[in-house]
Amino acid sequence: MSRIVLGVGGGIAAYKVASLLRLLTESGHDVRVVPTRAALEFVGGATWAALSGHPVSSEVWDDVEAVPHVRIGQEAELVVVAPATADLLARAAAGIADDLLTSTLLTARCPVLMAPAMHTEMWQHPATQDNVATLRRRGVDVLDPASGRLTGTDTGPGRLPEPAEILAAVTGLLARGTAAPDLAGRHVVVSAGGTREHLDPVRFLGNRSSGRQGYALAATARARGAEVTLVSANVALPDPAGVKVVPVVSAEELREAVLAAAAQADAVVMAAAVADFRPRDTSETKIKKGAGEPTEVALVRTSDVLAELSAHPRRRAGQVVVGFAAETGDTEGDVLHHARAKLARKGCDLLVVNEVGGSGHPTGFEGARNAAVVLGDDGSQVPVPLSSKEAVADAVWDRVSQRLTAPRPTAT
Repeated sequence: MSRIVLGVGGGIAAYKVASLLRLLTESGHDVRVVPTRAALEFVGGATWAALSGHPVSSEVWDDVEAVPHVRIGQEAELVVVAPATADLLARAAAGIADDLLTSTLLTARCPVLMAPAMHTEMWQHPATQDNVATLRRRGVDVLDPASGRLTGTDTGPGRLPEPAEILAAVTGLLARGTAAPDLAGRHVVVSAGGTREHLDPVRFLGNRSSGRQGYALAATARARGAEVTLVSANVALPDPAGVKVVPVVSAEELREAVLAAAAQADAVVMAAAVADFRPRDTSETKIKKGAGEPTEVALVRTSDVLAELSAHPRRRAGQVVVGFAAETGDTEGDVLHHARAKLARKGCDLLVVNEVGGSGHPTGFEGARNAAVVLGDDGSQVPVPLSSKEAVADAVWDRVSQRLTAPRPTAT
């Protein structure tokens, strides 16, 4: 159990932080909420006290004999600030200590995570960007805000990341302690979702992929310091905060987007379910029943994006390529037998395989949990037990990070 201080800034997004508090406490953490005065205008102190089990105050003058403006920061193992408003970012960057939260930020010697939320114009203002840069230079983890609906009818970057994303960042920070993010300075590409190969403007060949595992990979890579490009095929999930999202539909669109992004990437993780076939012929209008309806649909192969990435003549030196495989066993061999053959055939560095099909394997497509085995081209085999897709993602990045930091063999 970790002692976490949850600072709450004075923005409308404060109401979403109640869900974050619940996630933190249900994960076994001891959470002390320290709101600003403005935050209490949005969510009352009784709510924070009831959900955390601790008294709540924004003032340094309450319980003064215990010296809370020093003690709370000294005892914390992590400080999380959400929403971090433009005003709060500015006060933190300037070292102002005019309430309990900003005093706590000055006394804390543990990791600090800030999740900004504000209107787009405020986030993009040079003053805010300078404040964020200052905080990051001092070692504060400042998430990029998500894009989406803001107050009123406005939309754009400035939305508070979803509570589950902030929880993933918290988990990553606590896991690494004071160590620097292992993917800092790296650019990674992740593909997610399932491609659609249209027969006509209405019908298509598709698959069951929800994109959840790919999005978990993108979010955890960002939390570990990477610059992330997410090639997203037909996914109905909110964009991960701080991640560049490239939407695509078909296998060919995904191929083009991944190859373009991979040219400058340190690692590429192909978590998308890419169609193996597409209709040979497509109709520009909806195919009607009756006369002229097709009696069969001819199919042609799509490009093998993973194999092309692995063998690309301009593949970046040292780049790690990771494939995914949803497999079932049969009379010719078990899941790992088929996965090993696929790893060799595709030529990638790592292959993440999970067994699908049947009630005994509630993993893979659509669900919130997954189990996998990470196979390496060096013969390694790392099982990942049934857990959240974020945990599976971290296990994958652990293997990628090891490859990226391992010394390269020298010619003899």
